[in-house]
Amino acid sequence: MRKSMNIIMAAAVAMAITGCASGKPAENAANQNAATEAAADAKAGTGAEAAGADNSAAGTDAKAGTDAEAAGADNSAADTTDGASYTIGIGQFAEHGSLDNCREGFLQGLAEEGIVEGENLTVLYENSQADGGTASQIIDNFLAKDTDLICAIATPMAQSAYSAAKKEDVPVIYTAVTDPVLAELANADGTPVGEITGTSDKLPVEKQLEMIRTLLPDAKKIGIMYSTSEINSVSAIEEYKAAAPNYGFEIVESGISATADIPLAADSLLEKVDCINNLTDNTVVSSLPLILDKAAKKGIPVFGSEIEQVRIGCLATVGLDYVSLGAQTGKMAAQVLKGEKKASEMSFEIIDEAAFYGNNKVAADLGITIPESLSSTAAEMFDEIVTE
Repeated sequence: MRKSMNIIMAAAVAMAITGCASGKPAENAANQNAATEAAADAKAGTGAEAAGADNSAAGTDAKAGTDAEAAGADNSAADTTDGASYTIGIGQFAEHGSLDNCREGFLQGLAEEGIVEGENLTVLYENSQADGGTASQIIDNFLAKDTDLICAIATPMAQSAYSAAKKEDVPVIYTAVTDPVLAELANADGTPVGEITGTSDKLPVEKQLEMIRTLLPDAKKIGIMYSTSEINSVSAIEEYKAAAPNYGFEIVESGISATADIPLAADSLLEKVDCINNLTDNTVVSSLPLILDKAAKKGIPVFGSEIEQVRIGCLATVGLDYVSLGAQTGKMAAQVLKGEKKASEMSFEIIDEAAFYGNNKVAADLGITIPESLSSTAAEMFDEIVTE
């Protein structure tokens, strides 16, 4: 329509110019030229408008294409997740490096499976500070908040979690449980007793004793302090007592019932032994700095059970990486949350990779040389004592 109007206007201009022309040839020629130029201008304007219209249409098409691509990208992103979100409770029995690393690794394992805190995962976290009654209250709180799954870190927390959660049909995934069978969380063949499974931090007892003998060729008595209320420690003590004679050692044990017992128990034990070997006993580990201080003043080595204990002052260990243990547990939890498997369909797992960790600063303070046969194969050697 706009194009037709432009042509009519051009024609009118040309007629007007022609009508105003005089009889003089020069004037007529000039008028004719003016008319021709006017028509050309009109045509050019029409072409420009048409081109503009075409460009506008092209722009509209391009925008539509971009929108379509964006929509496609959104759909592609949507395809990588089913849009589900989860709420889990993490109950940790005590506050120390080993269990903290378990928690860190657990969240890493979930994230590797696409379940990320702050995105599609809400995490409720509580620590019972090595108190059994508080552990039970924590689990009840998680259940009241309709959690989809409970992660229980350490044996006492796992026992409390399963006792309460089985009534609500909420799955429990545990980690840092030394002996799931003795804790009555698994059957003798490793299968779950219900909707509960996880990972064991069973200690490599034979390798630990072999390492102690290498570093202390003349030692005879190894002291071990443990909490009589932690079934995981009772199990470990029995295993050490059975294996120790094979390496020329005698185990001197000291049972405690509460954190308040540790100072006196440590003083008494240090008078009877050549070294102390620390377990993964949560009550004792929580007071490990106190034990290390007392032992250092008497020049008695303390051996740890995992990397964090060596970092803060134990001489050495053949132990576990608890971040890796937690990550392995997180992947198991992801299968349960996604509905790929039930907890009752998965046997508990044991981490196989135990490695040597040593502390050169502690060795120097004690006048002990860590042989190359150990240091050359170490997963990590520390040159200082880290205190928090």
